[in-house]
Amino acid sequence: MISSASEFAQLRSSQLKEEYDRAAHEEASLEVWKDVIENYPELRKWVAHNKTVPLEILQELCKFEVEVRFFVASKRKLSQELFELLSVDPDSTVRQQIAANKKTPLDILEKLSTDKDEDVVRVAKFNLLGRK
Repeated sequence: MISSASEFAQLRSSQLKEEYDRAAHEEASLEVWKDVIENYPELRKWVAHNKTVPLEILQELCKFEVEVRFFVASKRKLSQELFELLSVDPDSTVRQQIAANKKTPLDILEKLSTDKDEDVVRVAKFNLLGRK
Protein backbone atom coordinates (compact mmCIF):
# COMPACT_ATOMS: atom_id res chain seq x y z
CA MET A 1 0.00 0.00 0.00
CA ILE A 2 1.23 3.47 -0.84
CA SER A 3 1.52 5.31 2.46
CA SER A 4 2.19 8.92 1.47
CA ALA A 5 2.04 11.42 -1.36
CA SER A 6 5.81 11.62 -1.44
CA GLU A 7 6.04 7.84 -1.78
CA PHE A 8 3.64 7.95 -4.74
CA ALA A 9 5.74 10.72 -6.33
CA GLN A 10 8.92 8.70 -5.79
CA LEU A 11 7.37 5.52 -7.24
CA ARG A 12 5.98 7.37 -10.25
CA SER A 13 9.36 8.89 -11.10
CA SER A 14 11.36 5.71 -10.48
CA GLN A 15 13.38 4.15 -13.27
CA LEU A 16 12.73 0.70 -11.78
CA LYS A 17 9.78 -1.02 -13.44
CA GLU A 18 8.61 -2.71 -10.23
CA GLU A 19 8.44 0.65 -8.43
CA TYR A 20 6.87 2.45 -11.40
CA ASP A 21 4.25 -0.33 -11.60
CA ARG A 22 3.43 0.06 -7.92
CA ALA A 23 2.31 3.63 -8.64
CA ALA A 24 -0.16 2.26 -11.16
CA HIS A 25 -1.43 -0.76 -9.22
CA GLU A 26 -1.23 -0.24 -5.46
CA GLU A 27 -3.90 1.22 -3.25
CA ALA A 28 -3.58 4.33 -1.14
CA SER A 29 -5.90 5.92 1.40
CA LEU A 30 -8.21 8.77 0.45
CA GLU A 31 -5.98 11.09 2.45
CA VAL A 32 -2.90 10.08 0.45
CA TRP A 33 -4.69 10.57 -2.88
CA LYS A 34 -5.98 13.98 -1.76
CA ASP A 35 -2.48 14.94 -0.66
CA VAL A 36 -1.06 13.96 -4.07
CA ILE A 37 -3.77 15.97 -5.85
CA GLU A 38 -3.11 19.03 -3.73
CA ASN A 39 0.67 18.96 -3.48
CA TYR A 40 1.75 17.27 -6.71
CA PRO A 41 -0.46 18.76 -9.44
CA GLU A 42 1.82 17.34 -12.13
CA LEU A 43 0.91 13.83 -10.91
CA ARG A 44 -2.89 14.21 -10.99
CA LYS A 45 -3.20 12.34 -14.29
CA TRP A 46 -1.13 9.51 -12.80
CA VAL A 47 -3.53 9.31 -9.85
CA ALA A 48 -6.30 8.76 -12.41
CA HIS A 49 -4.13 6.14 -14.08
CA ASN A 50 -3.92 4.06 -10.87
CA LYS A 51 -6.02 0.88 -11.14
CA THR A 52 -7.33 1.10 -7.57
CA VAL A 53 -8.17 4.78 -7.27
CA PRO A 54 -11.61 5.25 -5.68
CA LEU A 55 -14.54 6.92 -7.46
CA GLU A 56 -14.48 9.75 -4.92
CA ILE A 57 -10.97 10.67 -6.07
CA LEU A 58 -11.91 10.36 -9.75
CA GLN A 59 -14.77 12.78 -9.06
CA GLU A 60 -12.30 15.21 -7.50
CA LEU A 61 -9.94 14.90 -10.47
CA CYS A 62 -12.71 16.07 -12.82
CA LYS A 63 -12.21 19.58 -11.43
CA PHE A 64 -8.79 19.94 -12.99
CA GLU A 65 -7.17 20.46 -16.38
CA VAL A 66 -8.18 18.74 -19.61
CA GLU A 67 -5.32 16.23 -19.53
CA VAL A 68 -6.46 14.96 -16.12
CA ARG A 69 -10.12 14.76 -17.17
CA PHE A 70 -9.04 12.89 -20.30
CA PHE A 71 -7.32 10.24 -18.15
CA VAL A 72 -10.40 9.98 -15.92
CA ALA A 73 -12.62 9.55 -18.99
CA SER A 74 -10.59 6.49 -20.02
CA LYS A 75 -11.41 4.65 -16.77
CA ARG A 76 -13.86 1.78 -17.10
CA LYS A 77 -15.03 1.85 -13.50
CA LEU A 78 -16.71 5.25 -13.67
CA SER A 79 -20.06 5.82 -12.02
CA GLN A 80 -23.11 6.84 -14.03
CA GLU A 81 -22.65 10.33 -12.61
CA LEU A 82 -19.06 10.55 -13.86
CA PHE A 83 -19.97 9.21 -17.30
CA GLU A 84 -22.68 11.88 -17.52
CA LEU A 85 -20.42 14.67 -16.25
CA LEU A 86 -17.59 13.87 -18.65
CA SER A 87 -19.96 13.37 -21.59
CA VAL A 88 -20.76 17.09 -21.43
CA ASP A 89 -17.21 18.24 -20.78
CA PRO A 90 -16.37 21.53 -22.52
CA ASP A 91 -13.36 19.89 -24.16
CA SER A 92 -14.13 17.65 -27.13
CA THR A 93 -11.16 15.34 -26.48
CA VAL A 94 -12.65 14.41 -23.10
CA ARG A 95 -16.06 13.75 -24.70
CA GLN A 96 -14.33 11.71 -27.39
CA GLN A 97 -12.60 9.62 -24.73
CA ILE A 98 -15.97 8.97 -23.07
CA ALA A 99 -17.38 8.02 -26.49
CA ALA A 100 -14.52 5.52 -26.88
CA ASN A 101 -14.89 4.05 -23.38
CA LYS A 102 -16.18 0.46 -23.65
CA LYS A 103 -18.21 0.87 -20.44
CA THR A 104 -20.03 4.07 -21.39
CA PRO A 105 -23.77 3.48 -20.98
CA LEU A 106 -25.72 3.22 -24.23
CA ASP A 107 -27.92 6.24 -23.48
CA ILE A 108 -24.82 8.43 -23.15
CA LEU A 109 -23.34 7.01 -26.34
CA GLU A 110 -26.58 7.80 -28.14
CA LYS A 111 -26.37 11.36 -26.90
CA LEU A 112 -22.72 11.65 -27.95
CA SER A 113 -23.61 10.38 -31.41
CA THR A 114 -25.24 13.77 -31.99
CA ASP A 115 -22.44 15.84 -30.43
CA LYS A 116 -21.40 19.12 -32.04
CA ASP A 117 -17.89 17.73 -32.65
CA GLU A 118 -17.61 15.38 -35.62
CA ASP A 119 -14.82 13.30 -34.03
CA VAL A 120 -16.94 12.68 -30.94
CA VAL A 121 -19.84 11.65 -33.19
CA ARG A 122 -17.63 9.31 -35.23
CA VAL A 123 -16.22 7.57 -32.14
CA ALA A 124 -19.61 7.30 -30.43
CA LYS A 125 -21.20 5.77 -33.52
CA PHE A 126 -18.30 3.33 -33.87
CA ASN A 127 -18.66 2.27 -30.22
CA LEU A 128 -22.43 1.90 -30.63
CA LEU A 129 -21.96 -0.24 -33.74
CA GLY A 130 -19.58 -2.53 -31.84
CA ARG A 131 -22.17 -3.17 -29.16
CA LYS A 132 -25.02 -4.19 -31.43
